Amino acid sequence: MLRIAFLVLLLCAGAGFAQEKPTLRWGMDETGGAPYVYDNQTRGFEVELAQYLAEQLGRTSVPISGDWSKLPELLRNGELDIVLNGYEYSEQFRDCASVPYYIYRLGLVVHRDSAIRDWADLRAQPGQPKKTVLVLQGSAAQRYLENRYGDDINLRMSDDVASAFDLVANRQNADATVQDNPAVAYYQQADASQRLRTAGAARAPGLYVILTRPADRELRQQIDAAIRKGIREGTLLRIYEKYGLATPDQDWLLFLTGRDWPPPPGAFPAWETIPTPEEVGTSVGSLGPSRAIDWSQVLGKLLSGAGMTIFLAVTSFPLAVLLGLLLAIARVYGPRWLAGLAAIYVEVIRGTPLLLQLFFLFYLLPRLLGSIVTVSIPPELAGILGLAINYAAYEAENYRAGLLAIPRGQMEAALALGMTRRTAIRRIVVPQAVRIVLPPVTNDFIALFKDTSVCSVILITELTRQYNVLYNNHRDQIIVLAALTALLYLAMSYPQALFAQWLDRKFARGEGGTR
Repeated sequence: MLRIAFLVLLLCAGAGFAQEKPTLRWGMDETGGAPYVYDNQTRGFEVELAQYLAEQLGRTSVPISGDWSKLPELLRNGELDIVLNGYEYSEQFRDCASVPYYIYRLGLVVHRDSAIRDWADLRAQPGQPKKTVLVLQGSAAQRYLENRYGDDINLRMSDDVASAFDLVANRQNADATVQDNPAVAYYQQADASQRLRTAGAARAPGLYVILTRPADRELRQQIDAAIRKGIREGTLLRIYEKYGLATPDQDWLLFLTGRDWPPPPGAFPAWETIPTPEEVGTSVGSLGPSRAIDWSQVLGKLLSGAGMTIFLAVTSFPLAVLLGLLLAIARVYGPRWLAGLAAIYVEVIRGTPLLLQLFFLFYLLPRLLGSIVTVSIPPELAGILGLAINYAAYEAENYRAGLLAIPRGQMEAALALGMTRRTAIRRIVVPQAVRIVLPPVTNDFIALFKDTSVCSVILITELTRQYNVLYNNHRDQIIVLAALTALLYLAMSYPQALFAQWLDRKFARGEGGTR
């Protein structure tokens, strides 16, 4: 009987496994937020769209979060089945894009008190500073503004949509942001104090598509059929109405999805309303061919990013060294209360990530001080201060080790010769300690050079950020772009490594902390 019961259990378990639905793993970036995906991946028009598609395909919807600009890489590596997160159609996705499921337009959002009334007001005026405009990195908005306005504006990349709207609402280092109309509609409605408004009519219509691997043709056909069915039966429109996204443009979806897909290269979207003269030939997300890559321009942009990397490093590290030395002296020779404060600083800074410290300086500190005084810290200044504050904690430990390596007898001898304690520290102890810690300090400078890449989260376009921007526009050139970026980092850091080796040979090694 026991054997029979055991066999029955096995058969039941096997039947249960056999009936389990396959999954539809769809990639999205939760930091993009509403109305796409929010409330812990339980709400959003794309959440409901994914559930609808999974139901039509006989699968179970499984959202997987990742960095928005890197979702195609996760797809290529097999971590995802599809990418569904407001990806605009462009020629680079020709072989892997579904039929469109939504038609978007770009909206220009400014502060309610801004002098910007229309798109034309973005252009630089004689004697006036350039307007700073925030966009999502790798988005259609970025490409549109680069093509249309070029150097007339100061274009900055944001890692998430919510931060871009927040900076504009607080008038903090941003005059405007250009975003897709679903985000514009949601964040304007969510702005309880009504600090945000749109300027001019939405423009540059484009198409949201779902990405698959090029080889997954059958899956792509199934998704196309499900989208067409959802449009024909009104299911997708009901989802869009629920989130306030049922714009008149969606009436063209039935027409678009009834045509051959993808459209022939260079075809101008026939569904577009009559464009303004300024928009002709520059419709972002348009179905035109991608531009051939200009390698001289690419190299120029990478060199510009490398220049910002060098600037951040050479301006922040001297501050870090000076502050670190003062902290070390306070801990070794200062009164107990001062030594305690210095120790707390070192442990708190070393115990929290640089990324969080930069967020605090750039985003949170101006708000905390807002009730007292209006403060707006420029991104470059925030980056310099953030790197200096962070690395000062590590340099403090290097210098503390160097100070402790100096025999106490030298301080006693200096005092016996009539020197004051301060003079003895300055003229006897510190010069010797500096010689001891030069090699590890030089190594830290090399580390800081690479850590400047973290500054991209506060709108600074340094070398790594510039690589990401170029990669998003030319994904087929990833190997060449990565190699060029790596060579630039190597060209900047290798001479420093040689210098550190020379210092190591020149000076006797001391017992010092390194990062």
